[in-house]
Amino acid sequence: MDSTDLAFFTTQELIGELMRRQTFYGVVVHAEGDHKRDEWESEERTFKVHLHKHLDLGGASRLLGAVSHYMHQSPE
Repeated sequence: MDSTDLAFFTTQELIGELMRRQTFYGVVVHAEGDHKRDEWESEERTFKVHLHKHLDLGGASRLLGAVSHYMHQSPE
């Protein structure tokens, strides 16, 4: 699949596909609105969080904590 093929799917369709997969066990965080620029500048962004059905809030929190810990230890 060419990466440009993904442009034909909405964000909701892509998230829905991930959430249906048994091999996906995680959290998806995405901006609520469309943001065409990479810079955040001074604007405030609102995010939506989607948890896989096999994760409860505690599990999601532990997963995100582990990722955060790893990111702080890894060189950029």
